[in-house]
Amino acid sequence: MESHTHADPHAPIEEMPEGPDYFDVLQMAIREILVEKGLIGADEVRAMIETLDAHEPAHGSALVAHAWSDPAFKERLLADGTAAIKEFGIDNYDGTQLIVLEQTTDTHNLVVCTLCSCYPRPVLGLPPDWYKSRPYRARAVREPRALLAEFGTHVPDDVTIRVHDSNANMRYLVLPMRPEGTDGWSEEQLAELVTRDAMIGVTTARKP
Repeated sequence: MESHTHADPHAPIEEMPEGPDYFDVLQMAIREILVEKGLIGADEVRAMIETLDAHEPAHGSALVAHAWSDPAFKERLLADGTAAIKEFGIDNYDGTQLIVLEQTTDTHNLVVCTLCSCYPRPVLGLPPDWYKSRPYRARAVREPRALLAEFGTHVPDDVTIRVHDSNANMRYLVLPMRPEGTDGWSEEQLAELVTRDAMIGVTTARKP
């Protein structure tokens, strides 16, 4: 069973776009116009790029490991992701709302941005190329089970797949299920099991 917002035409995930797409060109043009008109400075643009580069999936991995280790924090994270990451010390510099989705034995969550490539950058850093590709954005909503299988994630037929579409104001982060056999592990050890792809929902956490 799959649950999603809308579907796009079929396209294989292997087909990657050549060069920048429409949204890449648009954002570059807008940035250049803003700099030219003096509304923002080149130094501001450079500072934001440095901020983006400084954030990486390790922030999210540590966040997930802490949620696995602290039930009270996990509850706060699921109730209000935006407030919880601030509590954890992550700078939510883009001001968007963060919603955290918990993987369960009954539900598998998958994140996509069908319109462009909205992504929880404060937590995960820069998005991978495949996340921004048209094939991924199309197939995530049209045939998520087949798409996940190509990532090596085989979701049983009795598990519901829910596809969540990010937008300019709202981002999603997947909280993977904690692997069995990790009782007594430190947060540093647990974080090693949490990959970027697991926090998007295309894979699960590594097994110990």
